[in-house]
Amino acid sequence: MNAQECAWSVDQVAALMELPFNDLLYRAHGVHRENFDPHVVQLSTLLSVKTGGCPEDCAYCPQSRRYETGVEEGTEALEVVVESARIAKQNGATRFCMGAAWRSPKDRDLKLIAEMVSSVKGLGLQTCATLGMLKEGQAECLREAGLDYYNHNLDTSPEFYGQVITTRVYQDRLETLGRVRAAGINVCCGGIVGMGESRRDRAGLISQLASLTPYPESVPINNLVQVKGTPLEGAESLDPFEFVRVIAAARITMPKSFVRLSAGRAELGEGIQALCYFAGANSIFYGEKLLTTGNPEAQADRALMKRLDLVALE
Repeated sequence: MNAQECAWSVDQVAALMELPFNDLLYRAHGVHRENFDPHVVQLSTLLSVKTGGCPEDCAYCPQSRRYETGVEEGTEALEVVVESARIAKQNGATRFCMGAAWRSPKDRDLKLIAEMVSSVKGLGLQTCATLGMLKEGQAECLREAGLDYYNHNLDTSPEFYGQVITTRVYQDRLETLGRVRAAGINVCCGGIVGMGESRRDRAGLISQLASLTPYPESVPINNLVQVKGTPLEGAESLDPFEFVRVIAAARITMPKSFVRLSAGRAELGEGIQALCYFAGANSIFYGEKLLTTGNPEAQADRALMKRLDLVALE
């Protein structure tokens, strides 16, 4: 999958993000209302089905074997995954995402993942997986198992990318997205902000996402969770209002996507999350754990949604 020429240029997205804050939110909220019920939020739950031991050097990731972060390597049994999915559904989630810390899955790995996908699908949940780069034929295998969405983030702008990751290039990510799209699987693709990038880099990420053909059905926006032992430990925190600007820009440039508040939501606080909902966020990762970093508990999420008169997508 390649970026479409001139769909949303970096300059155009940067200009959006430089609008006066209230003007930007007003515009984003209008786009949101035109395409979605502004009171409805889609709930997803994410489970790490294979944790740790990844050979990549992503500077934000505690699952890399290159860093001492205390994360232990392990794989969940099929029955544990199915039970976790059952609990997620009982708690109101409509999509269950399975994450594995691989650079790229081996074909033998896909056999177990395919069992997990088909079993979770059998519970009546939408299924999503994030397994790293996919080789030819692997996306088709996942589709046959019943996979609805594949997550593979671009992470940041092409210009800033090399300061965060050196073990794979940007084009590798685009090629995996192309294989997913060609296999007929929905694309879940977003990035991380707060890694020391500039506002123009954040605009560059949104430009890349919005210029994919078509743009992703789901766009997770992560606020960096600093983990001890990773190279980005100690990075300067992003101004939370800047995070809201990213959400608004994503909503304007990808009007029909589900824009998801993902990792780092707890650090934003309830007031900023409320602004994000107004700016067009309409999906959250919901539950007690988000891979290996903390996520607000489901009860707290439900309480905030009630106070904001938001309801879960059924």
